[in-house]
Amino acid sequence: MRTFDWELLPHFLAVARAGSLRAAAQLIGANYGTINRNIQTLEASYGVRLFHRSRRGFTLTEFGEALLPMAEAAEREVIAARKHVEGLDRSETGKIRFSLTPTLAYDIVAPMITRFSDRYPEIDIELRLTTEVESILNDETDVSLRAARDVADDVVAQKVLQFDLGVYASKEYLEQVVPHAGLDGEGLTWIGLPASGAAFGGLSAEPFPNATIRHEVADGYMRTRLVTLGLGMAHMPVLFETVFPNLRRMPGTALTSGPSLWILLHSDLRKTVRVRRFVDFLAKELRSLRKQR
Repeated sequence: MRTFDWELLPHFLAVARAGSLRAAAQLIGANYGTINRNIQTLEASYGVRLFHRSRRGFTLTEFGEALLPMAEAAEREVIAARKHVEGLDRSETGKIRFSLTPTLAYDIVAPMITRFSDRYPEIDIELRLTTEVESILNDETDVSLRAARDVADDVVAQKVLQFDLGVYASKEYLEQVVPHAGLDGEGLTWIGLPASGAAFGGLSAEPFPNATIRHEVADGYMRTRLVTLGLGMAHMPVLFETVFPNLRRMPGTALTSGPSLWILLHSDLRKTVRVRRFVDFLAKELRSLRKQR
């Protein structure tokens, strides 16, 4: 069957069922002249007459009778395919590939995933923990949660909150170490980023310029854990206060504006129900952290 025949078959079926061009046009909401031209085109492509024409209307020829069951079978296949695809998009089932950094995953997002799974038991989440930015456009992930100043224009991006950054240490560190420190941070310890880059990722060492950068940790989650265990102080998002109750902001330090937290997804997935349910749920949960501060 020729490629363009697929577009003409609905008109053939409408005439076969309605018995006239005018009734067929009303049946499928098409123009009378368009149906007439398409029937003539279909007959020309096969080189046979598909309908007998008379004052009483259109009746199938033997060639039309032969084509009818195949056209109906094709129609059923197209309808079934459309319903299947629409069902995938409209159902709260299936798998979502979700990538994020370990810094956010364990104590912040993991409880959210648990609550989401309780609400939508038929949606499975494939978690990918990575510090690399996986490509949405190259189909490496479906949804990504990233901290960044800005994002690419070719993906759908929802900014869920703005990070404010502070200098934090543990409660025990403030009670046992800070009272014995010098005015410029003598005796204090920074937990920073690896020496291959800026020790504080572009952030200031003030007001403790003389504190020692003793530990350098690339992984954000490990850096946070070391701070909560009393090993030193570090720059981290203010919202971590709600997640790690042992954190305390260092006295005399000011907040600075950090990156934004974005939910990223491919534009083709915006209307997929399972993805929309997940993105909406995740955005609401993350924004609630801001209100808890």
